[in-house]
Amino acid sequence: MAKKAIKVMNLSFRDGFQSIYGARVLTKDYLPAIEAAREAGFNHFEAGGGAMFQSLYFYCNEDAFKAMEAFREAAGPEANLQTLARGVNVVGLDSQPRDIIRLHAKLFKKHGITTIRNFDALNDVNNLIYSGQSIVDAGLKHEVVVTMMALPRGCKGAHDAKFYTGVLRNILDAEIPFSSVCFKDASGTSTPAIVFETIKSARKMLPEGTHLRFHTHETAGCSILCHKAALDAGADGIDLAMAPVSGGTSHADIVTMWHALRGTEYDLGVDIDKVLEAEMIFKDCMKDYFFPPEAQKVEPLIPFSPMPGGALTANTQMMRDNNIMDKFTDVIDAMGEVVKKGGYGTSVTPVSQFYFQQAFNNVMFGPWKKIAMGYGKMVLGYYGKTPVEPDPDIVSISSEQLNLSPTKEIPMDIDGRNPEKGIEAAKKMLTENKIEITDENIFIAATCKEKGIAFLKGEGKVMVRKQKRQTEQKAEGYTVSIGNHKYSVSFDGDNAIVNGKKYNVSVKEGIEETKALVSEKDETADSVTIKAPMPGSVFKILVNAGDAVDEGDVVIILEAMKMEIEIKSAVSGTVSSVLITPGQQITAGQDLISIN
Repeated sequence: MAKKAIKVMNLSFRDGFQSIYGARVLTKDYLPAIEAAREAGFNHFEAGGGAMFQSLYFYCNEDAFKAMEAFREAAGPEANLQTLARGVNVVGLDSQPRDIIRLHAKLFKKHGITTIRNFDALNDVNNLIYSGQSIVDAGLKHEVVVTMMALPRGCKGAHDAKFYTGVLRNILDAEIPFSSVCFKDASGTSTPAIVFETIKSARKMLPEGTHLRFHTHETAGCSILCHKAALDAGADGIDLAMAPVSGGTSHADIVTMWHALRGTEYDLGVDIDKVLEAEMIFKDCMKDYFFPPEAQKVEPLIPFSPMPGGALTANTQMMRDNNIMDKFTDVIDAMGEVVKKGGYGTSVTPVSQFYFQQAFNNVMFGPWKKIAMGYGKMVLGYYGKTPVEPDPDIVSISSEQLNLSPTKEIPMDIDGRNPEKGIEAAKKMLTENKIEITDENIFIAATCKEKGIAFLKGEGKVMVRKQKRQTEQKAEGYTVSIGNHKYSVSFDGDNAIVNGKKYNVSVKEGIEETKALVSEKDETADSVTIKAPMPGSVFKILVNAGDAVDEGDVVIILEAMKMEIEIKSAVSGTVSSVLITPGQQITAGQDLISIN
């Protein structure tokens, strides 16, 4: 009997990178592995989008559009290159107006993409109608998605087969154009029984010949069972990865899945010997990258606090940046309650990030003392309708803290009235920073904001974690402590870079009369020092020495865990000194400014 050919998409170079390295990978390092995968017979790749768009600007100092073009060259002209889009959020955490949604599809087509997989984390079909049509209008294939996860214990009302087929029915009734359908479980928490029932029901609902795919992660240890359940129920394709970015928080390995299907009616259509060769080449490409230990294992607690593999390591990388990895277990423990009270949006970006940010705030500041902007806007309806109504007490707290009223408006309509969003707002940012106005630059500014502008101005930083070999270890700079203040110092010719700022310097032997580098602050009853409530980096400084401030004025904005943390003045007075610089990494309790 002829075997059923199963279509495999190779996720290694997008979701694999996101799940293992937090999407912090330099393009040039993995191009040989793409070529090896191509030789092994792969012609369908996930090639960008999702976190692999913003991360290139945020952490790699690379242009995502050029990365797509390099991927196309390595994969070949006939390859199906697929990217991931988040409905009205396109490739960011925040929602966008219609003009940016259309520009997203246009630009991804221009730079070599074939297919866009398009999902909404809330499964609100209203967020898929315009975005899906824009993808098709741009000449791309549209893979529409229903997002999945398992609810924490004690929860019910969504995320069962009846709920998922109801979402699919809404997609069909809305007449959204698509070329394929995917059921996507980013946290890997769905059970095989629900996967089987869902795919079997979807197969009956869809027009004959519709390509049906299933996507899951290994994070909870169920991926092989769930893939097999999906195939038995009628799925045509599954998503897999190659070592070293397979297993753990990532996806089932192609070799493991091939082995699991031996003796069955299914054929993955790969040359397994060439796949093994490609994996060896890929391992060599990635040998210098830091491999987070939490990415290497199955986490049995994930079903109770569903955290996607792609978000898990992205967050742990940020926690390492801020020296707070010791809080990770507490944050994961706090996620269950956040999901229960948040309306059951699927734990996939951006909602997974909203969940994590709120759990993080509950750990760092106390339960519900500080509502994360994304989480608060979600429960208030600004990203669409959640599967069930959020907890009314949390809605009330969010409304009060964010000074926003609940809404039932479509997000695109809200964003269309927002003067800080859209093409014209992006053009204004570019003009103010004397940056050329192109479609690409408009999209970068719109989706990456200040960090996108920093990249375009040549001020981006590389924050990729690699393990230095012992023979290559060399100090890249110095940490200089003066009193309670720390300064990062490195040298570049006749320039010194101090906390990210460049100064012209000259060094000569001997001591001449000098002025004090740092003036010590007199501790008096009339002087108050504002301290950092948590680790992070300095995003914006809104005051200068000599400025008058009132109690409650925002004086500094920190950035931590993709959140902007406003630091307010505790008193009214005059700023006597600013003790930090933009971009500086700071620790909890560090002095920020002094006010007399």
